[in-house]
This record gives sequence, C-alpha cells and structure tokens, in this order.
Amino acid sequence: MDNDIARELLRRVVARDEAAFATLHRALARRVFAFAMRGLRDEGRAEEVVVDTLFEVWKHPERYDGSCLVSTWVLGIARNKTLTLARGLRANEPLSDDLAETLASGDPGAFEAIAEVQREAGVKQCMEKLSAPHRECMHLVFYEGLALADVAGIQHCPENTVKTRLFHARKNIEHCLRRLLEREGDLEGVGDHA
Repeated sequence: MDNDIARELLRRVVARDEAAFATLHRALARRVFAFAMRGLRDEGRAEEVVVDTLFEVWKHPERYDGSCLVSTWVLGIARNKTLTLARGLRANEPLSDDLAETLASGDPGAFEAIAEVQREAGVKQCMEKLSAPHRECMHLVFYEGLALADVAGIQHCPENTVKTRLFHARKNIEHCLRRLLEREGDLEGVGDHA
C-alpha cells in the first residue's frame, strides 16, 4: 500500500472511521502475521500479535508521528508484541511430517522438493543461531524489504548499527551453512572408503 494512502487512512482512523481502519487492517494484517510467524513460529500466537497490534493502531493512531512509513510504525508495534510473547516460548518446535508425505506421493519432483526443504531448513537453522537483533534485522531487510533507515527506526538504533548487524549476520550464516555442508559431506563419505 502506498504510504500516502496509508497516512490518509490513519488520519481517518484518528477520527474513528471504521471503514478506513478496515482497509488499513486488510492492507497490513498479512505482513504483521508473517513478521510475527518468523519470531514465534506459532500460528495462534502470530494471530494474537496481529489482533493486538492492530487493536493498538485503532486505540492510539495519534501516536504515529510521520517520521517513518505507516507500515514501519505498525511493524514496530508488532515487534514489541512479538518480543513480549516470545518470552517464555520454547526455542525448538518439532518438525512436521511434510517430507515423509512428499516422498510417499511418488511425485517425480519429490527429490527436488525435499532438497529445497533441506536447503531452507539449513538457512532457517543458521538464522535461529543468530542473536535476536541480528535475526530481526535480516528478516526486516530481506523478507519485509524495508529500507535500512526504517529498520533502524524499528530497532531503535543508528542506521550504521543496522549495517553492522547485517554484515555480521550474513557472515555468521555463511559460516554456519559451510559447517553444515562440510558435516553432510563427511557423512556422505563415511561408507565410501570400505
């Protein structure tokens, strides 16, 4: 959604225009949900973040000061709600049975699908090893497509700190993926020297 349109909708929300709020809700709910899912990995809790975040927007639209995009302001609220919920959640959740179902399907593209899932799992595993600020920074830039200045606003830090976090996060992910690939290579070569 264009920021000028979002600002106009928010201005109307200040005047308690429910139709404007409904439009803003439709435009932002999916993004807030995706953001919360990355941090919480739980659909129910992510939905809770969406409801709480957009309720906060409805209750206090006047808190938007115009210094950033409306979506950045809303994601900042979502970040705080997500961090609050994330406290107390367990770090690891069981993986689904999707891989077994894909193999059992007999689909000729099953191997490629599994390889893609494994690559994504490796990246996810490496992302989870990052500190929360580094992981959040990567998500906001690469998955949400936010500008560095917007990320700095959400994380309440200078833009150069965002750049530094991105640099170190990418290096850590690169090293982590390299270790995972080396480990897989070692496992593949175990039976080859008999």
